[in-house]
Amino acid sequence: MAEHPAYPVGLRLSGRRTLVLGGGQVAQRRLPALIAAGADIVLVSPSATASVEAMADAGELVWERRRYSEGDLDGAWYALIATSDPEANARASAEAERLRVWCVRSDDAEAATALTPATGRSEGVTIAVLTTDVHDRDPRRTAAIRDTLVEALGDGTLAVPAAGGREPDGTRVRPVALVGGGPGDPDLITVRGRRLLAEADVVVADRLGPRDLLAELPPHVEVIDAAKIPYGRYMAQEAINNALIEHAKQGKSVVRLKGGDPYVFGRGMEEAQALAAEGIPYTVVPGISSSISVPSAVGIPVTHRGVAHEFTVVSGHVAPDDERSLVDWAALARLRGTLVILMGVDKIGRIAEALIAHGRASDTPVALIQEGTTAAQRRVDATLATVAETVRTAEVKPPAVIVIGEVVRVGPEAEGTGAPADGA
Repeated sequence: MAEHPAYPVGLRLSGRRTLVLGGGQVAQRRLPALIAAGADIVLVSPSATASVEAMADAGELVWERRRYSEGDLDGAWYALIATSDPEANARASAEAERLRVWCVRSDDAEAATALTPATGRSEGVTIAVLTTDVHDRDPRRTAAIRDTLVEALGDGTLAVPAAGGREPDGTRVRPVALVGGGPGDPDLITVRGRRLLAEADVVVADRLGPRDLLAELPPHVEVIDAAKIPYGRYMAQEAINNALIEHAKQGKSVVRLKGGDPYVFGRGMEEAQALAAEGIPYTVVPGISSSISVPSAVGIPVTHRGVAHEFTVVSGHVAPDDERSLVDWAALARLRGTLVILMGVDKIGRIAEALIAHGRASDTPVALIQEGTTAAQRRVDATLATVAETVRTAEVKPPAVIVIGEVVRVGPEAEGTGAPADGA
């Protein structure tokens, strides 16, 4: 009989009996996808890897601790044969053939009735790669093709239309993406965030977002500068909300590019609420918060064994003595861990005074990291007693992350103003 390439198809296995013979490494790799597909999995094997055993313990599959026997494939829709016994594999494969059960064999792909493609996923799309050359079943080749496609979808090199609903007039409404751009270095945005930027028609961007990424956008992309310069001019939040709503209702792919994470002092929820009120779908892409990444960039761990078992992130845009403040500064002063303050450069003197007044030692070390993770990054060290004067004399400007606590003295850059080398 002539050899032909495999016919690609997607199996709907939800609630359907799926037999897996063998509990070794092959099963360990294949089971998660079967579990995700909702298959009713029966594992037949006298032993299993620790990971496979954990799946059974979690109730994700039924494990029968024995060897294969005739009749195991009765009622199955799909079978994965992956034991270390070639004779048992052959008998099971023959049973699958008789019962017309699609069957994959790990030891002899040509003897099976089905092939497992190299698969990958990106934003609700499953990519499955099978070779058409029946004489070339090199899994490395199909895996490499899969990886290339997944990476291209992930970083936006290969752009595809976004999913979305439609307005009553037929206008397509795509989900607005609230994207956390990270602390400033364009390499620190998530893969998903970069991909959504590549698909955008409109980008509403903060100054604190990764600005270098905007230069990569095609000429047709409209960039709206939210101009959220700290302590300077700003675009009213209502105007930002309206811009997102207006462009989304025009059927455009809209990205709100924010610094750090959308929900960490970023007003991301206000934007999400405004979109929801208009019936516009949205998606939130978390970002690396500057509260953790910027200290790391200059060698400061926010926690360290034997030094700090907790860290607290606080907005410093409202001073401790301001009636609008929601922060319990007295409680913070009693903590022994790390205190990270965002948006607090111009209030740090009053913050330090409050902490000292409530019991924090005046010689507690402080580090101020300006423009963290960017080419303009610099670190300035002080103590609670000297930080106000240090900010003035060193001309520290926002944006800057302020770290208070003994962890400031832990890293290799303690007492310095530099940062670890790239890749350190």
